[in-house]
Amino acid sequence: MAAFSETTRKYFNSNNRIRELQAHSAKVHSVAWNSDGKRLASGSYDKTVNVFVLDRERMSKDLTFRGHGDSVDQLCWHPKNPDQLVTASGDKTVRIWDARTNKAVATVNTKGENINICWSPDGTTIAVGNKEDLITFIDVRSHRSKAEEQFKFEINEISWNNDGDLFFLTSGQGNIHIMSYPELKMQHVLHGHPANCICIEFDPMGKYFATGSADALCSLWDVGELVCVRTFARLEWPVRTLSFSHDGKMLASASEDLVIDISDVETGEKVTEVTCETPTFTVAWHPKRYLLAYACDDKYERDQRDRDRDVGTVRVFGFPSD
Repeated sequence: MAAFSETTRKYFNSNNRIRELQAHSAKVHSVAWNSDGKRLASGSYDKTVNVFVLDRERMSKDLTFRGHGDSVDQLCWHPKNPDQLVTASGDKTVRIWDARTNKAVATVNTKGENINICWSPDGTTIAVGNKEDLITFIDVRSHRSKAEEQFKFEINEISWNNDGDLFFLTSGQGNIHIMSYPELKMQHVLHGHPANCICIEFDPMGKYFATGSADALCSLWDVGELVCVRTFARLEWPVRTLSFSHDGKMLASASEDLVIDISDVETGEKVTEVTCETPTFTVAWHPKRYLLAYACDDKYERDQRDRDRDVGTVRVFGFPSD
């Protein structure tokens, strides 16, 4: 096990270049790679979505999706179709976009300001959560709501398991709520953290899921046993975002700490870290390579008048050093 950490540390010693992509005119809330790893999307407070194309070691802006009337808070790609992308916005809509035509395939009106979104593993359903803790399940073919679930507690993030038969929610009470799908009957409530449980992520291998909390801990859970097998405690601020590498061997976690921690999943050892100048709110591993996309809360420092203006940069770590 230690051999993996060692060889990967060596790998990142010679693959630690960061590409900076000028993406938005305001804070970037969400980054995500598509299923084949050829495109990276970013959603921003500036109401737009940008899509970048990866060609070996080069990245270039491909297109910009416009149409949302408010901040794009979260986005995710279709699990199998590399051209389809869905966005959740504060403008009370969900939009499905096609990267081949550069326009929205559908606009679905919802009941509140949307803050989180995910796609079912089979690609047939989109779940979206709003600020009032209402989760709406949207049929991708008809673009209509097929179920709603209102909760009486704060919902932070939502996700299906890899098999698509369970639906997970992280709560403000520090718990992980697990419901059957599609019946939406509560199956388990895991007492995950003593503080707000912020984010959840499933590893691509289906063995683990991870949760990040306001207690600054990242917890690793066995999917089959629903027990916590280890915690990662190197960050000092609330863990806001998580991502597993494509092989399930590494977990990236980020917060208001000025580093992104990259851990060996099986040992908990630190593999490497990415230094940041400001808090990080979104990270995403590439689906096939050791490339980590992320966005920080960057501000312009050059000019006093611009001091409070967001830079809107997206970065990708892991390119070969020259």
